[in-house]
Amino acid sequence: MTALLAARWPSAVIEGIDSSPEMIAAASSLTTATVQFRLETVEHWSMPDDCDVLFSNATLQWVPTHHELLSRWAQQLPAGGWIAFQVPGNFDASSHVLMRTLAASARYTPTTGSVLQHDVVGDPRSYAIALQEAGLVVDAWETTYLHVLHGADPVLEWVRGTGLRPVLAALTEDDAAAFTAEFGAQLRAAYPATSAGTLFPFRRVFVVAHRPG
Repeated sequence: MTALLAARWPSAVIEGIDSSPEMIAAASSLTTATVQFRLETVEHWSMPDDCDVLFSNATLQWVPTHHELLSRWAQQLPAGGWIAFQVPGNFDASSHVLMRTLAASARYTPTTGSVLQHDVVGDPRSYAIALQEAGLVVDAWETTYLHVLHGADPVLEWVRGTGLRPVLAALTEDDAAAFTAEFGAQLRAAYPATSAGTLFPFRRVFVVAHRPG
């Protein structure tokens, strides 16, 4: 995404932050005189006075305080500046309901009971109201994508790289293997394969807002 921003505005100074050392290391190959990366959490990031565009993709759902962050950023956004972000809105989908239910079961809850946040992401209206109250002009919407996945456990593999990560990180190797085996069986029942693949609906929330200059 950062590379796309740099291609769109080749003369801009672009700064990318991430709380993951692995992600920052992976992004190092994109570093140029005008594109820089550093290790930092969004909670501690300060908006520069000359910020033109603040862009976040599938990050804020990991930050329980991101509603307060967005309000603060909106207040700090200079005239003519833009905020654009996307967050997954599928926390009420079967994939996540089953995950939370299993994580809260007797075997796993001592280690996984508090690692999943399911009420963090708002709907387009809640984000629009918060940003409008800060004086921004807002365009907010949601889209449900129907992904066609392939493989033996495609939904499990999809969530393994996203929402399932905190659960697996909290469990021992044996418990993680048992959890994924049971969770995978539940997902196969909830998302049965078709002749064309496994259909996996995924709702996302998008917001683009700017302060008139």
